[in-house]
Amino acid sequence: MPEHARVTLRYGPYRSCGIVEHRTFRLQGLQAMLKAEGHEVILKEIPDWNEVQLIVNGETVFQCNINDLDFGGDGKLDPLCKEACDAVLKAY
Repeated sequence: MPEHARVTLRYGPYRSCGIVEHRTFRLQGLQAMLKAEGHEVILKEIPDWNEVQLIVNGETVFQCNINDLDFGGDGKLDPLCKEACDAVLKAY
């Protein structure tokens, strides 16, 4: 159970306004929650469309569709952010 883990947040491009590219707007809440719990977050772009993966100690502990995350905010009201943070705490 790492309290202060190094979390690699891998994310792919997604479509917004008809343009497909890597954006971090939907990752703001997730990043904020992870940093608030004392984790170090490293962003890494991947080619897989709509994909979000959290890697701790070389193991994928959480993944979801980037479009399922809330846009902007602090992540406190997004149940997926809570689920992702719990997955990081359970990683070993």
